[in-house]
Amino acid sequence: MNMQGILTTVLTSAILFGGCARQKTIESFGELQGRQVMIHTLKNNSGAIAKVSNYGGIVTELWMPDRDGNLADIVLGFDTLEEYQASSPYFGAMVGRYGNRIAKGSFTLDGKAHQLATNNGPNHLHGGIQGFDKVLWEATPFKIDLGPGLRLTYLSPDGEEGYPGNLRVTVEYLLTHTNELRVVTEATCDAPTPVNIVHHSYWNLAGHDHGTILDHELTLNADRYTPADATLIPTGRIESVENTPFDFREPKTIGRDMGQLPPNGDDPGGYDLNYVVNGAPTTLRFVARAKDPASGRVMEIQANQAGVQFYSGNFLDGTPGKSQTPYPKHSGFCLESQVFPDSINHQAEEGWPNAVLRPGGVYRHMMIHRFSAE
Repeated sequence: MNMQGILTTVLTSAILFGGCARQKTIESFGELQGRQVMIHTLKNNSGAIAKVSNYGGIVTELWMPDRDGNLADIVLGFDTLEEYQASSPYFGAMVGRYGNRIAKGSFTLDGKAHQLATNNGPNHLHGGIQGFDKVLWEATPFKIDLGPGLRLTYLSPDGEEGYPGNLRVTVEYLLTHTNELRVVTEATCDAPTPVNIVHHSYWNLAGHDHGTILDHELTLNADRYTPADATLIPTGRIESVENTPFDFREPKTIGRDMGQLPPNGDDPGGYDLNYVVNGAPTTLRFVARAKDPASGRVMEIQANQAGVQFYSGNFLDGTPGKSQTPYPKHSGFCLESQVFPDSINHQAEEGWPNAVLRPGGVYRHMMIHRFSAE
């Protein structure tokens, strides 16, 4: 089935079956500006469990089996809404309107200059001071033959965080009975605007409370990457990974070549860069494979975006997470399918993906996480 067919099946099924959905567990997670924040629990026929909050669209828990069938929660996060509000490094959230960085928070679109918040040093990061990770989404549970899901909707008003135009966003999480977590995002607008809506889970396939991910084996379907400056803004070049520590075309542990990485500004050491995914940018294709040798858990990712940001949890500092578990440096990693960082400022350059959504168009982003054990 092609990309459009998959999206149509998932989204249409949600609409058709959403009204008769059976939701076994909906729990209160607190209150935000007089509105209830909820946790929705999805459980498939295989026993896997996903918990998703309508605050930030956050995946707060994801339980998957190891080679012996033992379940573990493999995403980093917090136990309370207050912790997510106070200090979360975007654990499990949907980030936008533009995920990743925009240089100096500024861009020009159709001849008009726009200024956004600079909330990451001199740059704009993950939608600004109050991006999609900090808003309350409308949530509707649904169930289809593939498994249970949750449909989230949000209207980002014209001028929010400095972005032009109203943007209507739908995110659907689907936990399939074959242990896939599918994240399907669609958006429409009434004025041209940059869009790059990104899922930002931190993964530790051994379990969120099982130390670092340096022994995880990673494969990336990427021959090239976009080098960045000291503030993690791409230089504009696109270079080969060959003969560099950035090469993950064959499986290797995340920590193997980390000591060879060049110093980069204030980064405390590790990977935090955008890879150019091989293949046509708008087609659903293989992006990455990660394996924890100890538990045997494997995660394979497919997506339809031009790039993927690989981040090795460099800025995690031991702050306690769920069950007061300390999350030290490298205790989780992110694989964020996306358009390239700062693409809005490189639209005229060869090899850079379109980052502008216009009225009449539809932004579509599909990301499939497929879990197994070996």
